[in-house]
Amino acid sequence: MDLTNGQACRILANAQNRENLEINNKSRTKRNGKKTSFEFKIFVISQINNGQISTNFASKKYDISRSTMDYWRKKLSNYTSKSKAMSKELEIKKLKEKLQELEWIKDFQQDVIVEFEKVTGKELSKELLPKHLANEIQKRKNKLK
Repeated sequence: MDLTNGQACRILANAQNRENLEINNKSRTKRNGKKTSFEFKIFVISQINNGQISTNFASKKYDISRSTMDYWRKKLSNYTSKSKAMSKELEIKKLKEKLQELEWIKDFQQDVIVEFEKVTGKELSKELLPKHLANEIQKRKNKLK
């Protein structure tokens, strides 16, 4: 078979294009039907929700379609909201503990001020502290009398 230069070039170019398409198709194989772990789904969705990566970037990085990730987000919203509720309860508990600690410190400081005023005979709390704190100290003094 006799080919002209132009025909040979076109056949060669078509062959190279087919090779490139095959290579691209191999590198772009989808994860169709592959199972992913629950932890992986949570990991990917938390990255998206926290703004660390976009849905498009995650789709390319993990080779998962955006619609699949949207489905995961919808299904896992109940799970994440429950875990957030638990963390809110834990946060409330910690804040209550901190509040108790700060109230104890305030009471201790007021006791020290009351004792200081007894020893020195000067009522500096009225002069130096805000009115509401000075009133609390006066109430403490009256209780101790």
